[in-house]
Amino acid sequence: MAVKVAELASWVRERLLLRNEASRAFFPGEAVPLAEACQKMAERFLRGGRLLAFGKGPYATDAQHVSVEFVHPVIVGKRALPALDLSLDFWPWLQALLRPEDMVMGFGPPEGDEEVSQALVWAQARGAQTFALPGTRGDYAVRAPAADPFVHQELLEILYHTLWETVHVFFEHRELGHEVGPAGFLYPSLGQVRQDTRGVVGEVAASIQAKVEEDERLRMKVAQEEAETLAELIQAIGSRLAQGGKLLLFGNGGSATDANDFAIDCVNPPPGWRPIPAVSLALEPAVLSALANDVGAEVIFLRQIHAQARPEDVAIGISTSGGSKNVLLALEEARRRGLLTVALLGYDGGEVVRQGLAHFPLVVRSDYIPRIQEVQASVYHVIREGLEVYLG
Repeated sequence: MAVKVAELASWVRERLLLRNEASRAFFPGEAVPLAEACQKMAERFLRGGRLLAFGKGPYATDAQHVSVEFVHPVIVGKRALPALDLSLDFWPWLQALLRPEDMVMGFGPPEGDEEVSQALVWAQARGAQTFALPGTRGDYAVRAPAADPFVHQELLEILYHTLWETVHVFFEHRELGHEVGPAGFLYPSLGQVRQDTRGVVGEVAASIQAKVEEDERLRMKVAQEEAETLAELIQAIGSRLAQGGKLLLFGNGGSATDANDFAIDCVNPPPGWRPIPAVSLALEPAVLSALANDVGAEVIFLRQIHAQARPEDVAIGISTSGGSKNVLLALEEARRRGLLTVALLGYDGGEVVRQGLAHFPLVVRSDYIPRIQEVQASVYHVIREGLEVYLG
């Protein structure tokens, strides 16, 4: 389909700014309830509770993202918190694992998911703190922030990122009088003396709103500065797909879950959309662990490029730093083999930009990982929407 770059760029700007409108309509009313939910989460974590998350289809990748963010904190010095993604077979796992002190988070589409909802009701009846994202039956139950499934998912990502970021605030205020035993001198913020934290919920709510406003600012910046590049990229990917190519996506940690989500959005898109061939190299745990164990973590994507790539394909690396060695090697090899190379990046683009490894480097210019990832989600969702427009 012949679409002029200028027309497509204008459309890209509109789609990005639509996200800001949805964000401004949703978060002001959720900041205080989120802060209160965070306070309750802190109590449960300090009692030994775990966060159990699940969803189906693309929403399983949100559970993956929750798990990795809580277990492997991106901020140095923050504690690892117990979280598990149960999406693969969530009912049996939930029934086998649940304890009353746990927290249970269920993800679904804007219209909700009855099976997820029933699991949350079951968990709540057994004492768990439940999060219905979205839904009406949960200790924290939120209406869908948008009817558009991509916008809905992006705003929920901001929501659970703020839960992870701000739960530590309640730890640090010693609100809970947690007993830490002989190692107490290592954790002065978890002493037994309660602090007066009546104002903390309000401070946390204000902090959540500030994080949301920073997202809106960064999204606006991308709309202003990258819309034409995104339009050209959509056309370039569309051309490769027309030649029989596929998307090969990869990244680490939270970026791995974004690669998984992007791939699922391609092969299992919203109703009425055409499927697009895509593979996430991050969605192969046996391959990843075999390569990391037998060769080294730096080759986990490179060796899959060797096995999977064809010259007409598109390699899309996702990295907040732009410096992940395994992403650099994969992009370098993909470019050598004639693939179209794309990188979704943060900070200043890092080594991907300095080494010129991507035909299309798209940089969210922030130095804070959650905000980078949240805006990157908007970027790749708009790319997926744009491919539907271009190919339609």
